Amino acid sequence: MRFLRRLPRPYTLRARLTVGLVVLLAVSCAAVGVAAVVELNGFLTSRLDEQLAEVGNRFPASLEHGGTLPDDHDGDEHGDDRRQATGTFGARLLDGTTTNAAVVRPTGVQNVPLTGRDKKELAAIPVDGDGHSIDLSHLHEYRVAASEGIDGDVLITGLPLEPVEATVHRLELVAGIVFGAALTVTGVVGALWVRWSLRPLRRVAATATRVSELPLASGEVTLPSRTPESDPRSEVGRVAGAFNRMLGHVEDALTKRHASEERLRSFAADASHELRTPVASVRGHAELALLHPGPVPPEVTRALDRIAAESSRMGEMVDDLLLLARLDAGRPLERAPVDLTRLVLDAVTDARAAGPGDRWELDLPEDPVTVTGDEHRLHQVLANLLANARLHTPLGTKMTVTLETDGRAATLTVHDNGPGIPDDIQPAVFERFTRADHRRTDAPGGGAGLGLSIVAAVVEAHGGSVALESRPGSTTFTVRLGTG
Repeated sequence: MRFLRRLPRPYTLRARLTVGLVVLLAVSCAAVGVAAVVELNGFLTSRLDEQLAEVGNRFPASLEHGGTLPDDHDGDEHGDDRRQATGTFGARLLDGTTTNAAVVRPTGVQNVPLTGRDKKELAAIPVDGDGHSIDLSHLHEYRVAASEGIDGDVLITGLPLEPVEATVHRLELVAGIVFGAALTVTGVVGALWVRWSLRPLRRVAATATRVSELPLASGEVTLPSRTPESDPRSEVGRVAGAFNRMLGHVEDALTKRHASEERLRSFAADASHELRTPVASVRGHAELALLHPGPVPPEVTRALDRIAAESSRMGEMVDDLLLLARLDAGRPLERAPVDLTRLVLDAVTDARAAGPGDRWELDLPEDPVTVTGDEHRLHQVLANLLANARLHTPLGTKMTVTLETDGRAATLTVHDNGPGIPDDIQPAVFERFTRADHRRTDAPGGGAGLGLSIVAAVVEAHGGSVALESRPGSTTFTVRLGTG
């Protein structure tokens, strides 16, 4: 069993079919070979028994005369003068004891020395005239038959099984060679045939692989050409046809989704653009009303303050939506050298002023780190990350901002020891309108859930990546930007 476990297992369908075909043929050949060998052995043995019946007990009967053998000149070069074939064995037993045992040689009759085991085997042969196989120490395997003599003794006649065994072994050798060649040819031809038969399935697999490598998550996607369909009556043909129909449905769904995304993106861009003017007007009128020199009731003043604050917040949200719409549309950003070290210093200074109750730490390299990109948008990335850490952690939380470079890329990390982000929120934390606490939708300063989505969109537009690792007591945002 251990040997079978160590054998390499075929993993591909082609290998399994080929191995299965060869194994079935091998089992069939083995069955045919075993049946042929057993049948031939039985047939030759029965023929040998017939010869024993024809020979009778003439040879062992000639050994009854006092245990003496005829002189050598009584026989000829072809056998014994009692017309026994060369190799014929004869033995005489009296009261279960072997008195004589001889064999016919080309030169005459010779005594056969018997061991104790040989004598026991001869004594155990049934006296029924039927053939029985024994193995004599000096003569090897023989087919013998025992009959009663005229003096109350037992006469045993035997013929060698060597011709039978030689014929059977020759059949085994020929069958092994023929079956081995047949298995080899069948394996090669079967592998080629299975490979040819599975060509449509390989095309389906190749097309599926190309589809799996396409960016299907967003944007316009053009699926590869369909696989050629083979005979629809075959299983492989039906698989190819079903796969092509599935690709057609997927392509239609992707086209409709892309059209819907384009309409939504266009609506967001147009709506954001159109909302900027009225929002700015509302905020301007509120600020103007607050500057009125006459007496204004406190309730009106508070209402005007709230209108101005919410108008400002709404204006920021409109600007964020417009930025996301522009990034979705693929509008290029500015490409210029940016001193990332100075941006980090400025962003942390602003965050420290906005959250004086928190502890802020900086870990910057000695030399300035420069990247190529849009300075204003990169500053927005830093500001959003720091604001996110400040707004979603309790007062007194330690914030650590680290900047390092390996010459090819700059890595910026923002770490805090706050309560962490819930596990169910982490997979969607960079998606739009994702909030850690849904109950705080209307809380002042809580944001609309666009800050981290802007971070991801701007970093992606710069060819970089952003990642999150969070657990209770440790949250780290990692931004990686190329320095080239």
